[in-house]
Formats: sequence, C-alpha cells, structure tokens
Amino acid sequence: MLSVPPFPQGGMGLQMPHPLHTHTKESKMGDNKSGYQLRADMLGMATGILIDRTSRLNENEHAKADRDQGYCRMSIEPYTTEDVIAEAEKLYAFVQKK
Repeated sequence: MLSVPPFPQGGMGLQMPHPLHTHTKESKMGDNKSGYQLRADMLGMATGILIDRTSRLNENEHAKADRDQGYCRMSIEPYTTEDVIAEAEKLYAFVQKK
C-alpha cells in the first residue's frame, strides 16, 4: 500500500520535505494489477509520450521562427485517440516480450 504525506503548508513554492510515497513490503513484492489497470496505465503513458512529442514539435517551430524572422511556422497536428491507442499497443508489445 502506498502512503502519501500531506502537502506542506505555507509558502508559495513547492517544498517536498518527504518523498511522495514510500514502498512497503507489498509494493516491493509487486503490484498484481488487473488487465484493466495495466491497459489504463499504458494509455496514460502513451498519452504522456504524445503530449511530450507535440510540445517538443511546437517548441521547435517557435525556435525556428525566433531564429529566422521570415520563417512561417507550421501548424502541429494534435494527436488523436487512434495515436494514443497505437502508442499504447507499442508499449504493451514491449512489455509482453520475453
């Protein structure tokens, strides 16, 4: 079981005096997640990968425009549900390798 300490009180900055979670004997032995939980985790990871990729592409377009005033920024296509599923399937295939 994971335990989460309360958020620190006071101050404007984030100060984390304690780790976000501590490992217990159960978590060290492995989490027996259901298939649903594993798929949900994979979808979350896939979404994170696509968000990072889209942000990086966007930042690159801004950097190109900053360097070259004549550069016309290209629009970055948003990711789709199908993109998330395809990325999650890649992650799942990796996990299934022996």
